[in-house]
Amino acid sequence: MNELEYKPISGWLPLLIALALIVAGPLLFVAGVVLLDRDDVRGGYLVLAGGASLFFGLLTLFGFQAVAPNDARVYLLFGNYKGSLSKSGFYWVNPFFSKRKITLRVRNFETGSVTTPETKDASGKVIQNRSHSSGRASKVNDRDGNPIEISAVVVWRVVNTAEALFEVDDYEHFLAVQSEAALRNLASRHPYDAHDEEASLRGNTTEVSDQLQHDIQARLDRAGVQVIEARISHLAYAPEIAAAMLQRQQAGAVVAARSIIVDGAVGIVEMALAHLTKGNIIELDNERRAAMVSNLLVVLCSDRHTQPVINTGSIYH
Repeated sequence: MNELEYKPISGWLPLLIALALIVAGPLLFVAGVVLLDRDDVRGGYLVLAGGASLFFGLLTLFGFQAVAPNDARVYLLFGNYKGSLSKSGFYWVNPFFSKRKITLRVRNFETGSVTTPETKDASGKVIQNRSHSSGRASKVNDRDGNPIEISAVVVWRVVNTAEALFEVDDYEHFLAVQSEAALRNLASRHPYDAHDEEASLRGNTTEVSDQLQHDIQARLDRAGVQVIEARISHLAYAPEIAAAMLQRQQAGAVVAARSIIVDGAVGIVEMALAHLTKGNIIELDNERRAAMVSNLLVVLCSDRHTQPVINTGSIYH
């Protein structure tokens, strides 16, 4: 539904007219009663004029509308949409308009949060204010089937008041449900962690967040809501596999560190042998060369301090 811009008139002149009618009504009514006591026919007309003046003056008061910055009003006339007003100021509109207030401010929402509406008694008095609980992480399986906990923060605002009010039943609830669904769908398409160039939830947070924003926006186009930003606020393995996955990550880190150590040790041994050969410092046969390489690799790759054994005799004994 397209949003129509409604252009009301300024409320200051109608306010003066309404006050004048309200003041003139009782005066005309009293003057009419006085003339009627004198059997003057004109008194009846003054009484009618005074009643009409007071009635229209009071009716005019229902048309005044003050719009704050970043607020909007949606106007309906007997069920027909007449337009929306988003410019702040003091205005006068048709008193028979039904006025729906909607905010255009930037708001944020955290997936997993629960909003409890306010409760009113029979007289309309609020007995319980609206409450908003903190978000709880959603439990979902990633692409590899590992259970994870994930939640996201969505920054949004209303950009089309007509669609927000008339295309969906409750646009805030619609936003919450669709954001949760998009987040679960995104988590199931990516692994929690990847050891290659593949995109993962933990290793490619920026790319994943941008994709989440696009997915949520695609679901909210019909609700008149613009998603400004979507970011993952919590990401972790589920408690039942967190310990096992921690050991797996530690083992992977140890293997990666050992690989770097071995690569460095091989380079050092190769450089040492090349230096000894280039300088003609010592001639080693294949067996002694192999023994020297083995000893150097043990020294360089060991995770503990080695204890050297000094040979005081010949290198062949």
